[in-house]
Amino acid sequence: MSLLVLEDGAPRCLECVDLGHLVLLPRGDAALTRRAREESGLWAVVVRFDRRRGRYERQGVLVEEEALARAEARCLADAEARRRRRARDAGRRAVEDERFVADFAAEVRRLFPGCPGERARAIAAHAGARGSGRVGRSAAGRALSEEAVTSAVVASVRHMDTPYDRLIMSGVPRREARERIAEDVREVVRGWGGRPLRSPATGHRARRGSGQGDGQDRRGEVSG
Repeated sequence: MSLLVLEDGAPRCLECVDLGHLVLLPRGDAALTRRAREESGLWAVVVRFDRRRGRYERQGVLVEEEALARAEARCLADAEARRRRRARDAGRRAVEDERFVADFAAEVRRLFPGCPGERARAIAAHAGARGSGRVGRSAAGRALSEEAVTSAVVASVRHMDTPYDRLIMSGVPRREARERIAEDVREVVRGWGGRPLRSPATGHRARRGSGQGDGQDRRGEVSG
C-alpha cells in the first residue's frame, strides 16, 4: 500500500513528514491496535477514501516497530483470558439478539396480523442483524417504533414480493423502480391487515451519526 500524508493540502510521502520509521498495523485486532498506540510515542491513523460510499474509512494505524512488538507480547500474555471474555460476550449478544428478534417479530405480527409467522421472524432477523446498519439497528428500531417496524416490512415486501430487484438489475433508476412497484407493496400490506401506506412506499432510512465528536484522540491521518 502506497501511503501519503496531506500536509497543508498537498500530498507528501512518509519520509518527507518524518513518519518513515513507522510500521503499518492493519485494522482488525482492536486489542492489539489499542495497546500499540499506548506503547508508541508517535502514531497516525491510516485512511482510504471509498468512492462508492463517499467517505474515508480506516485501514489501520502507523506505529513504532518496537511499540508493536511490546503490544504483541502483551496480547500473547493474556490471549486466553481475552478469548474467554470474547466467548462470554458473544454468548450474551446472541441471547440479546434472539430476544430482540422475537420482540420485533411479535410487533410485526401485531401491526400486520396477516403476515405469516415465519415471514415475520425472517423480517425481524434481517432488519436487526448486528452490524448491518439496517432499520432494526437504529434507535427507532431498537425501540420497536411503528415507523421502523413498518419500514422493515415494506423493505421485505419490496424485495421478496415485487419485481423491484429485477427492475434495478435492468437499469431502472431506484426512485422510478420504487414508484413502479409501490402499488404492489400496498396490496401485500393491505392483505396482511396493515394500515394504508403513505405514497410512495419508500420505507425508512436509518439515520447515521456524522462521525464527529467520537471521543477518539487522533494524532494524525494518513491516506492510503
